[in-house]
Amino acid sequence: MAILMRILMNLFRKKPMSNECLEKTKLARVLTLLDLTLLGVGSTLGAGAYVLSGAVARDKAGPSIVLSFFVAAVVSVLAGLCYAEFGARVPKTGSAYVYSYITVGELIAFIIGWNLILEYAIGTASVARAWTANFNSLIDNAVIDYFNSTMPIRVDYLSEYPDFLAFGLIALLTILLTVGVKQSTLFNNVFTIINLLVLLYVIICGFFQMKLKNWQLTPDEIPAKYGKGGFMPYGVSGMLSGAATCFYGFVGFDCIATTGEEAKNPQKSIPISIILSLIIVFLFYFFVSMVLTMMSPYYLLDVNAPLPAVFSAVGWDTAKYVIAVGAICALTASMVGAIFPLPRVVYAMAEDKVIFGVFSNVSEKFKTPVLATMIAGLFSGLTALIFDLTELVNMMSIGTLLAYTFVAKCVVILRPNTDMQKVTPSFSFAMLFKSQQDVPNQTTEKIVLVTSSLLSLAAIALCAILVFAEDNLTSGWAIYLIVQFLFLITVCIVIIAMQPSNTADIPFKVPFVPMIPEISAALNIYLMLKLPVSTWIRFAVWMFVGFIIYFGYGYDHSTAKRRDMTDYVNITEDESD
Repeated sequence: MAILMRILMNLFRKKPMSNECLEKTKLARVLTLLDLTLLGVGSTLGAGAYVLSGAVARDKAGPSIVLSFFVAAVVSVLAGLCYAEFGARVPKTGSAYVYSYITVGELIAFIIGWNLILEYAIGTASVARAWTANFNSLIDNAVIDYFNSTMPIRVDYLSEYPDFLAFGLIALLTILLTVGVKQSTLFNNVFTIINLLVLLYVIICGFFQMKLKNWQLTPDEIPAKYGKGGFMPYGVSGMLSGAATCFYGFVGFDCIATTGEEAKNPQKSIPISIILSLIIVFLFYFFVSMVLTMMSPYYLLDVNAPLPAVFSAVGWDTAKYVIAVGAICALTASMVGAIFPLPRVVYAMAEDKVIFGVFSNVSEKFKTPVLATMIAGLFSGLTALIFDLTELVNMMSIGTLLAYTFVAKCVVILRPNTDMQKVTPSFSFAMLFKSQQDVPNQTTEKIVLVTSSLLSLAAIALCAILVFAEDNLTSGWAIYLIVQFLFLITVCIVIIAMQPSNTADIPFKVPFVPMIPEISAALNIYLMLKLPVSTWIRFAVWMFVGFIIYFGYGYDHSTAKRRDMTDYVNITEDESD
């Protein structure tokens, strides 16, 4: 029994957080607030404007796509606020991996980090293939036709042909990241600014061709399978379904949180740049989708290239080429944003020795983790080269949403944390609603941890009912269970809110804790449960591979374990003296 308890304690050992640890870094601090903001905008504002808007407007939301983007932005901002607090509190490379390591322990941190690796690798590969597809459309698919005829691949789940152009793009970006972070962000800044200028051109030109009538179509004017017309042709349900899809247009801002050891004044610049980038991205999504649905009836939109199509329809064929340039620049910036955090997560995990420590070596010349960058680039490049990414894209979503959920929960758990040795009162039920002290102590920490865990279970159960019993929500049993779980969630939130908080002075704190983080976590859980079963199966396979690495290497080599053993030896020696 004692051995089992020791194993469990080791699985949830935490990374210490001291001022010396936060300031120490082997990387170069060269990124400004502008660099970080453009990195967030570039990695986020891409396919959502050039592809996603047409598909969502035509098949899910109609003109109410503007509200879909608003709802998706609110969900993203809630997650962004949680990332912003941790960026201010823990300015270290590794993003959600480091945040969860400090608050909930090593095993959860490894799960998050391992999924971030998959998320960023698939994100890089999918954007690279989208880039080559866009480029091929400008040259009459010459590259695709050549590789299809000379090197066809006829294997299920693999691509129809090897995409060497995508592999080459990722190789080029990998070299840029290896040479230096400042050079790669300068490259990103140029392409992001071009993308913003092109979208601004689309919005301004589109204003002259907008017709309010396209938001007021009657059922008689619309083909049967495209809803009922008006502003919400598919109803509120369609608008919310569109929001779930539009949410993935905001994925990418979290790459800012991986720059904690390369940003100048990270405790201020990271929170500000996260919020700024999300606001900028939302405004562009909102106005682009408004122009799109007012220039053309929503049911006529092209799902693959909506912007060039609507401008061609009004006789502005020249705009098609301007938009094509913007799309290539946007996808290039998105590719930089996707691959940029990947080696940093690998580096952070390797530095903690939960994966092979050799990946944490930093070049004396370039001040970058060269081996981690090369391995990350090779993994992404091979994925883009041979795999069919259609079925893999959902894997990005599950990794991202899982990371968002844990960051939100970590904010709740860390808020009552205390580093001071206070007199810890014995637990009593009265402490649930009124603490005996005005400052956090070990008892209040445990109350928050247990209550937040119970709240998570209730949120999972509630979301499961909303997702899997969607057609029976008006049934008596469903209403009863929903009310019971909502009551339990409310009680848990009240208990957490009544506990004393850490009054440490940091540049940014999430307001209305625990309300905002818990709502953010619940929304993320709901979206995860909406993903198909096949995604969860692939997730299980990826995690199985990760657990082999962790339990075969990381569990015994972890720096946290070595630190605990050193502390144990020191205590034993003191007792013997």
